[in-house]
Amino acid sequence: MQLLELDGNQRRQLTNIEPRSLSALTDDRDTQHAMAVFFAAEIHNPNTRRAYKRGAGDFFSFAFERAGVQRIDEINALHIASWIEHEERSGQSAPTIKQRLAGLRMLFQSLVRQRILSANPAHVVKGPKHSVRKGKTPVLNGKETLQLLQAIDISTLIGQRDRAMIGTMAYSFARIGAVTALKVGDVFHQKRRLWLRLAEKGGKTHDIPCHHHLETCLGEWLEAAGHRDQPQAPLFQTFSRTGKRSDGVRALSGKPMTQAVTWDMVQRRAKAAGIDTAICNHTFRATGITAYLSNGGTIESAAIIAGHVSTRTTQLYDRRPDDVTLDEIEKIRFT
Repeated sequence: MQLLELDGNQRRQLTNIEPRSLSALTDDRDTQHAMAVFFAAEIHNPNTRRAYKRGAGDFFSFAFERAGVQRIDEINALHIASWIEHEERSGQSAPTIKQRLAGLRMLFQSLVRQRILSANPAHVVKGPKHSVRKGKTPVLNGKETLQLLQAIDISTLIGQRDRAMIGTMAYSFARIGAVTALKVGDVFHQKRRLWLRLAEKGGKTHDIPCHHHLETCLGEWLEAAGHRDQPQAPLFQTFSRTGKRSDGVRALSGKPMTQAVTWDMVQRRAKAAGIDTAICNHTFRATGITAYLSNGGTIESAAIIAGHVSTRTTQLYDRRPDDVTLDEIEKIRFT
């Protein structure tokens, strides 16, 4: 795509920022082009891009409609600080505000590099304090995880897929984005074991061996799905609405499972298994890490399996202290 050839409407569509505030604050072609360069060329992760667009759109609307800013070069640190206070009063969480501030800081720095602004107005602005020692992701214990997996009817093709997908998340500690991005060719044999090649953040890849239970789940899924000879095909696919295979079973669509579709699947499977915990896609990353550590694994090895650069990140997924707390609570007896 040639960014210089985009008209105003196309640039607004690319940045996805609310048109009224965007046109009011960035009414010249150079500024709109610089904004498009930042979102299209400098932010590669689509989830990060979407979050930064939303945050920038909210800020520009605030600056134009509430702070009276008429041009982007009028924005200063006080406008950004006022917006942060507005976000806090509106109920936005501290992590969300810090993420949005980071996006603004990067956007304005890009505009400085492209000589649209002379200085970064967000450089000196501090976000709200936020310290996390333990993650909030709901986790399952070992019995609940087995209960969930064993409740899936694997006599059906969709059951084979769902068991293999949930098993992949639980036994590999993989991010949901890495699981949905898996290709058939990312499942390979090495050292007499089945391995997974996971796509991590920053364009990195991470190879890990499969647990023997996961090896069984994936092998049976590949055999049942019949796409083992298609290395570039998505490993976990949705099903065609109308197409059927020769055996009468709904055919694979060729399209990968998305995070949203996976979330729906997890909710259905949890309900059918009688799981009361409000689990999500991320549950299995925390569940797997906690189970591994509870069975004698080290935090250093857990970080390697999870693809974490620092063990401090891995510690957020360690929910063993929850069990200690429950045991201690039960000591409260009124006799």
